[in-house]
Amino acid sequence: MFSIDSLRRVMHGSLLVGSLALVACGGGDGGDGTATPDGGTPGDGTPSQPNNPLPVATLAGITAAAGRFHSVAVKADGTVWTWGANEDGQLGDGTNTNRTTPAQIGGLAGVTHVATGEYHSLALKADGSVWAWGNNYSGQLGDGSTSFRNVPVQVAGLAGIKAIYANGDHSMALKDDGTVYAWGWNYYGQLGDGSTANRATPVQVSGLSGIKQIASGYYHSIALKEDGTVYSWGDNAVGQLGSGDTTARLTAAIVPGLTGVSFIAAGWDHNLALKSDGTVAAWGYNSYSQLGDGTTNDRLAPAAIAGLANVVKLQAGGDHSFAQLADGSLRGWGDNEYGQLGNGATATVGTPSAVAAAATGATSLSTSLNHTFAVMSDGSLKAWGANSYGRLGDNSGAHQHSPVNAQISNLRQP
Repeated sequence: MFSIDSLRRVMHGSLLVGSLALVACGGGDGGDGTATPDGGTPGDGTPSQPNNPLPVATLAGITAAAGRFHSVAVKADGTVWTWGANEDGQLGDGTNTNRTTPAQIGGLAGVTHVATGEYHSLALKADGSVWAWGNNYSGQLGDGSTSFRNVPVQVAGLAGIKAIYANGDHSMALKDDGTVYAWGWNYYGQLGDGSTANRATPVQVSGLSGIKQIASGYYHSIALKEDGTVYSWGDNAVGQLGSGDTTARLTAAIVPGLTGVSFIAAGWDHNLALKSDGTVAAWGYNSYSQLGDGTTNDRLAPAAIAGLANVVKLQAGGDHSFAQLADGSLRGWGDNEYGQLGNGATATVGTPSAVAAAATGATSLSTSLNHTFAVMSDGSLKAWGANSYGRLGDNSGAHQHSPVNAQISNLRQP
């Protein structure tokens, strides 16, 4: 049964296109790919200075990315491997056939990092160019069209890119000069160009410079400046912009009262910010306790997560969150219906709690609505959570509540 809160998310996400109701309830997943309260089937084409400083959180990109029902990873040799659902061509292999184990995308080399939206994928090459494939209903592939692509195409007009990010049906890129570009779905102003028009090619986010990291939720986007301040724009129905109100913004504005930030992460409707002293602030949607405060009350402005210290890295999923501590161990909290917190259980967790020791020492984390990846220092990939369409890459099809080994090795380190 839908709660009032779940209904809000469905209505909030289905104003423009019906498939947004697929992601609006957050958490459920049908192992056979049939429609379920969380999300339905893929591919229907719709559209976050101490005296003894802690290790600096890496701002390098993701090398194994979790999409809605698919997964993408880059190996040390620069090749890209994909698995999971493929109805929209999001595996980039020239077919629309689902796959339960990783396979290489032919003709795509020299890749350093990858990113995934709901049903599309991005790859950043060492030469600073960006490539995209999969669903393109809103122009999120950035090739000037709305044609779906089952092989990689180059994103138009982008060069000198050092980081990429995607969520939902929009994509972002950070240039070497600290400016930010965005393209795709823009109903809530998440592209930050002052309009609500979709863009099939990249446009510059207005008024932003000196940016060192980007992240985005399903309907909003955030950026971290070199000076440790955070900017946000797009939808704000549950306070995800951190502005103290629920007013949407079509251009970037500073998150008030938030300084000294070294790293950011964005879930679908919530955000995390790591401060230079190793503490974490959170704000936005909280019906699954993804803000880590032990409540289910949304927060319109950043608030510190009590008891969480010595953090060096963050990641946020649909309605759940992770922090990595200086000793390499992980803490997770929030929605856990399919074991996406990796703690061996499926109960929602209200405050930061230990993740299975098998993921300790991860060099890179990525998580989507309900599955999670950890790249390990030996190049192996740990995976856990929902596994319909084989998105964990372990060839089992079974949801995993603790980390298991995906069938891939020699992954690139961030």
